[in-house]
Amino acid sequence: MADIVIDVFNFIFTVILTGVFLTWLSLTHTMYQSFTKTPFLDKFENINKSTPKVSVILPARNEEKFISKCLETLSTQDYKNFEIIAIDDSSEDKTGEIIEKFAKQDSKIIHVSAREKPQNWIGKNWACMEGFKKATGDLLLFTDADTKFEKNVITLSVDHLQSEKLDALTVIPRLRCIDRITKITLPMLSTFLHSRYSALNVNNPKKKIGYFFGSYFVIKKQVYQDIGTHEKVKQEIVEDGALGKITKESGYALRMVRGEHLIEALYSRSSKEMWNGLKRLMVPLYHQNSSWAVGVFFAVLFILFMPIPFLAYSVIAFDSSLSFTTLLIAAIISTITVFLASAMEAKMGLNLSLINSIFAPLGSIIVVLGFLAGILQANKSTAVSWRGRKYSVKEFSQNYLKV
Repeated sequence: MADIVIDVFNFIFTVILTGVFLTWLSLTHTMYQSFTKTPFLDKFENINKSTPKVSVILPARNEEKFISKCLETLSTQDYKNFEIIAIDDSSEDKTGEIIEKFAKQDSKIIHVSAREKPQNWIGKNWACMEGFKKATGDLLLFTDADTKFEKNVITLSVDHLQSEKLDALTVIPRLRCIDRITKITLPMLSTFLHSRYSALNVNNPKKKIGYFFGSYFVIKKQVYQDIGTHEKVKQEIVEDGALGKITKESGYALRMVRGEHLIEALYSRSSKEMWNGLKRLMVPLYHQNSSWAVGVFFAVLFILFMPIPFLAYSVIAFDSSLSFTTLLIAAIISTITVFLASAMEAKMGLNLSLINSIFAPLGSIIVVLGFLAGILQANKSTAVSWRGRKYSVKEFSQNYLKV
């Protein structure tokens, strides 16, 4: 009787793993298509003859370690008609002093001290809005203070947008990781972006899927105003994704292009910040729709993590029965696809060493535990912390994740 029960469970586990394998197979195929078919920022037929003014909007909070390099690489751009609006978002370090120093040396740089954040606004969103109010350009370029640029990026962006008759353009940067834990975890987390927010979906005019990379996106000023500016997404914790979604759903022409060789952005400053980032994805989502958040968690649990314990179980308890043989084969194949997807994302997407993919199971565990910690925190707390600020959960939205 016991053998029959074990066989039944083994066949159930085999079916689950088969589903996991097919999911990873689909993800891997989508990733490969995305990497090979996504257009590049610097590869297009340039027919643009105009040089509209570009307003670079650069919000910064406690960025003294990174903003100097950002401003250096922005101020030396070869584009002739642009301004840099650097917003000090109530920093508690020397960010404001650094901005002021650069502003005195370069008339293109405008130092803005953000007014006190109103209630029900996320800090960065408010800072972007403060910057927009000072913008005089026809094109707005939003970026982050921990981002670095090649000197022709703005020129390429304007030419690409104008030549292809676009309303908005976002560039996939090279994501820089400082600590080892983030390097291990990011490939596993990034694979899920390709399931929905890949350039294949964003660039497909038949799909209303839109997404902006907060580290770099250009949008026509009139379009930005038409979609409601950052005020429309003032409560969104991932405002770039929300703005991209609104832009595409509003019928505007949006394109996502690759630019890893031209733009470098910092993903997180430490493993602690990466961990908090995982949690902050789940806390507001849980409070808006707990069933959806739990569903996301279990989907991630089964897809990312379950092949590993199933493989361990099938090896340790293996006998020559058909149920164990099929389970072992399914566990091996599904585990291989996890490593394959991690390696593909690390090498083709993130430009990380393949050594990091060896630790794919650890990265999977961290993502799963981070999401679980977010759900547990949502049950215990009505506030979350991010970049030195505390927000009540009711101030957060996560609409960009909704299908």
